[in-house]
Amino acid sequence: MATQTQKQISVLSMSTLAFTVCFAVWVMFSIIGIPIKTSLGLNETQFGLLAATPILTGSLFRLPLGMLTDKVGGRIVFFILMMSTVIPIWLIGYATEYWQFLVLGLFVGIAGSSFSVGIAYVARWFTKQRQGFAMGIFGAGNAGAAVTKFVAPSLVVAYGWQSVPHVYAVAMLIMAILFWMFTYTDTGHHVSSHITIKQQLAALKDPNVWKLCQYYSIVFGGYVALSLWMTKYYITEYGFNMQTAALLAAIFVLPSGVIRAMGGWLSDKVGAHRLTWWVMWVSWICLFLLSYPQTEMVIQTTKGEMSLHLGLNVWVFTSLLFILGIAWGFGKASVFKYISDEYPDNIGVISGVVGLIGGLGGFSLPILFGMIVDLTGINSGIFMLMYGVVWVSLIWMYLTEVRKSPMIKSTAPDILE
Repeated sequence: MATQTQKQISVLSMSTLAFTVCFAVWVMFSIIGIPIKTSLGLNETQFGLLAATPILTGSLFRLPLGMLTDKVGGRIVFFILMMSTVIPIWLIGYATEYWQFLVLGLFVGIAGSSFSVGIAYVARWFTKQRQGFAMGIFGAGNAGAAVTKFVAPSLVVAYGWQSVPHVYAVAMLIMAILFWMFTYTDTGHHVSSHITIKQQLAALKDPNVWKLCQYYSIVFGGYVALSLWMTKYYITEYGFNMQTAALLAAIFVLPSGVIRAMGGWLSDKVGAHRLTWWVMWVSWICLFLLSYPQTEMVIQTTKGEMSLHLGLNVWVFTSLLFILGIAWGFGKASVFKYISDEYPDNIGVISGVVGLIGGLGGFSLPILFGMIVDLTGINSGIFMLMYGVVWVSLIWMYLTEVRKSPMIKSTAPDILE
C-alpha cells in the first residue's frame, strides 16, 4: 500500500511526463508544417493557420475538461483524453490535402487541453503552501515543445515528415498506459455533487478572472505562438536549415518550460503579484528590442554616401529571446499561483477559463503573425504585436493591483456556496 507521500510523488511525476508528451504533440506542426508548407505551396497566413489549428481545440476544451476534472477526478479524464488522440495523430502521416491536415489537427489539438486537467488533478494532492511548487513542476511539461524541436527535425531529415506523427502516436499510447498504471484516485478531491454547472461557471462573472486571462494570454499564449513560429523565423530571417533553426528555437522553448518549476517555488515565496509585475516589465523591454526590423540606411555625409546597417544579429536576438522565455516561464507559474490562492475550491474551472483564453492567444497569434508578414514583409512585426499586448497587461495590472484602482471591483462573486 503506497503512502500519501508516495502517491503525491507518483501523481506529480506521471502527470508531468504525460503533459510533456501531450505538449510535444500539440506543437508538432511547428516542425512538420514547414515541409508541408513547401509541398502544398502555402503562404504565411495559411502556415500560421495550420500550425495554430491544434491550439484552437486544445484551448476550447480546457474549460469543459477542467470542470469535468473537478467533478469526476483527473485520473480518468487525463487517461481518456490521451487515448482519444492516438488515432488522429497516426492518421496525420497519411494526409495529403490542406483541409485534411486542418481537420486532423482539430482532433489532435485535444491533447493541449491536458493542462487544465492535470493542473487541477495535481494541485489537490498538495497543501496550499506547496501547491505553487507542485503546479510549477507539472507546468514544466511545457518543455514538450522543446522535445519536438529536438526530435522532430531529426525524424524529418532521416525518414520524412510522415514518420513524426507515427512515432508520436505510439509514444502517446505508451504514455497513457503508464499514466493509468502509476497514478491514483482520491474521491475526496472531487467537487461536491450539489455544486451545479451554473455555480461553477459563476467564475465567468468575476472581472479578476478576466484579468488573469489577459496575463496568461501573453506569458502562455505568446510562448505557444513563438514555439510554433520561431523555427520558421530563424529559417527566413537568418537563413538557417531546419535542424539548426529548431535547435536555436529550443534555446527559447526549453528553459521557458523547465524554469516554470522554479517560478512556482518563487511564487510561493514572494507572491504571485510581485513576480508577475516584474515578468511583464522584462517582457516589455525584450519585446521592444526584438521589434526592431533589419534596416539598411544610407546617410549623406560630406564625403559622400555612407551605408549603415541596423538590426539584431542572431546571437543578440537569441539572447533576448532566451531572457523573454525565462520571464514567461516564471509568469506561467505565477498566474496559476494567483488561481490556487484566490480560488482554492474551483481550481479546475478557473484554470480552464484562464487556460482557454491563454490558449486562444496561442491560436490567434500565429495566424496574425502570418498576416503581418504577408502584408508587410517584416518578420519582426510579430514582436511589435506582442509588445502591444504586454502594454495592455501592464496598464491593467497597474490600475487594479499597484494603485488598487476601483476600476475593477476587488470583491469576487460567490463561486461556490
